[in-house]
Amino acid sequence: MTPIYKKGGANMNNVMAIINNALDESFLDKLTGHRSLASVPFGARYRLIDFPLSNMVNSGITNVGLLLQTKYRSLMDHIGFGKAWDLDRKRNGLFILPPAHIYQANRAYKGDLQNFASNIDYIKRSNQEYVIIASPSVVANIDYRDAFKYHVENDNDITIIYRELDVFRRDTTYTVINTDDNDRIIDMKVDPKKNFYKKISLQRYIMKKELLLDIIDECISKGEWDFVKNAIIGNLDNLKVYGYPFRSYAAVINSINGYYKSNLELLKANVWQDLFLKNGPIYTKPKDEAPTAYKNGVNARNILAANGCSIKGEVRNSVLFRGVKVHPGAVINNSVIMQKSEIGANAHLENVILDKGVQITADKSLKGDTNLPMIIAKNTIV
Repeated sequence: MTPIYKKGGANMNNVMAIINNALDESFLDKLTGHRSLASVPFGARYRLIDFPLSNMVNSGITNVGLLLQTKYRSLMDHIGFGKAWDLDRKRNGLFILPPAHIYQANRAYKGDLQNFASNIDYIKRSNQEYVIIASPSVVANIDYRDAFKYHVENDNDITIIYRELDVFRRDTTYTVINTDDNDRIIDMKVDPKKNFYKKISLQRYIMKKELLLDIIDECISKGEWDFVKNAIIGNLDNLKVYGYPFRSYAAVINSINGYYKSNLELLKANVWQDLFLKNGPIYTKPKDEAPTAYKNGVNARNILAANGCSIKGEVRNSVLFRGVKVHPGAVINNSVIMQKSEIGANAHLENVILDKGVQITADKSLKGDTNLPMIIAKNTIV
């Protein structure tokens, strides 16, 4: 059984969690052409789903529901029964919540609240009084105990975990919030053209389960189907909605530029420590492979390489996933190379994202821009 990281704070036995993967994922272009957002690879050996799942079990939450929408085969293969996160349990554990169209094949998809409503029985039957709703589009290592304690002690209806930013990343959309001096949320906007506020929502919401059920019923009865815009923003004036600040590293993954830059930021020691060590480890599906082999004479500087790689060329400022092969004379710079890709002899890659199983033949040269990396789709031969 995977050991669960313990930290002092609020008792979380009364909290369930829902990971909302019923989201628009088209912004990641070729990376989500064959997989859902939650199963997009990240950080050499992880998937985006690993971060919210690990945060929850590290915080003591043992009842987690995963809302699905489309292209979830790779996600199901990755999480299995939840064993890597100690969620393969007789009581509580990991629950897969099918998309709305499984139940209502002839109804057009209207929004993520439709998927909440289709799995309403799971929410009702859960024994916990509170619920945390999270999105896989934000990468962070969050301990929910203090935020939950604040939620209860302040008697909030909804608590939204946020982070304050000084610089907004290019081509990335944000849900921004404005608070008063007591952190009560007085305004909230989804992807505004002009960002007047420096606080962004980390898409983590804490509330009572009964309130969630009431909000779902109220929204759907009015023909409102968007969780953030209708269930949250639509209730700012009616409910006591407060923000809770998160001051460690967090990355919003909803653009190619955001995905690319967030991977490369892991090469900074302080970012890596914040994300993988600060509030407990990040768990993932284990794979037994040999350590990465660095052959004599290679030049590997400032890289993050998972196990099973073979490096015989030059790699700088890059992230390599499991089983990547770099042949002699190849040069890789500022790139993200996914699992089992192969870089031929004397090939040159710069500012490139290779999806799984890509083969770059000898002597090829590929170069993208630092703000618009070149993407090569899964299993492509170049």
